[in-house]
Amino acid sequence: MIYGITTVLKYLFGTDHAERNFAVFPDDTMIVSYPRSGNTWTRFLIANLLHPEQEISFVNIERLIPDTSSISSRALKRIPRPRLIKSHEYFDHRYPRVIYIVRDPRDVAFSFYNFQRKSRQIDDNCPLERYVDDFVSGRLNSASWGTWAENVASWVSTRSQSPKFFLLRFEDMIENPARELRRVASFLALSQTDAVLERAIRNCSAQRMREMEKQQNDQWRATRDKRKDIPFVGAAKVGGWRSSLPEAAVLRIESAWGTLMKSLGYTLSSVRSPEAELISLSRAK
Repeated sequence: MIYGITTVLKYLFGTDHAERNFAVFPDDTMIVSYPRSGNTWTRFLIANLLHPEQEISFVNIERLIPDTSSISSRALKRIPRPRLIKSHEYFDHRYPRVIYIVRDPRDVAFSFYNFQRKSRQIDDNCPLERYVDDFVSGRLNSASWGTWAENVASWVSTRSQSPKFFLLRFEDMIENPARELRRVASFLALSQTDAVLERAIRNCSAQRMREMEKQQNDQWRATRDKRKDIPFVGAAKVGGWRSSLPEAAVLRIESAWGTLMKSLGYTLSSVRSPEAELISLSRAK
C-alpha cells in the first residue's frame, strides 16, 4: 500500500521517470537502442530534420524528443503529438512504430565503461575484463534493460519483418550518414531537401556535439553533476574495441553473442567461432 501511495505521489508531483510506465499513443514513434549505441546522435539528427528552423541543443532536446528515463509520465503525456520518444527499453508490444539502433557490442562495452566512469558508477581502476564479464552477464546497473543481446534480440526477432520497424546500424550511419538519414526520413515520411539533410549532418558532427556538450553540460540531465574530464559524446568510431579491449574481453563477448552478432553483420575476430567452441566441447565429452 505504501508503495502504491508513493508511486501516485511521484506521478502527481512529476518526480517519477516514465521508463516503461507511460501512456503509449497510436501515432507515437519510438527511437530505441541499448545504451551507448548512437541513440543521442540519432535523436539530434532527427530533431534537426523535424525542426530545421531551430538550433537543436542539449537544452531543448528533451522537449523535442524526450527520453523516457529522464522525463516523468505526466510530463511525457503533455508532449505534443505525434511524439518521437527515446527509449532503451527491451521489447514492448505497445510501441506502434520503432526505429531501433544497433551497434557492435564490443564498441558498446568500451563506450559504456567510459560512460559509467563519467557517472561515477564504477571506479577508474575497474579492470576492463571484469567489467566486460559483468556487461555480458547482466550485472550492470542497466540490468532492467536486459543485456545487449537480450535487448537487441527482443526487438529484432519480434519486429524485423514489420513495415513499422526500422533497423538502423550505427556503423552504417558512420559510413554514409546522408544515405542512412535519407532512409530514416523516408521511414518517418519526411520529404526534406538535401540542404536540410546536409545541415542536420553538419550540426550533429561528433566535434560540434562535443563542443556543445562542453558549453551546456550543466544544463542537461545526462551530464549535469557528472565528471567533466570524460565526455558524454564519444569519438563516433567504428572498431575502436580492437585497440581498447583486452583479447579475453573480446572473446567473452563473441563467445556469448557471436551468432546474433554475425546475423547483424558483425565479423568475429576470434580464431575459433562460438560454434566451433561448442563442437569442440561436444567432442570432448
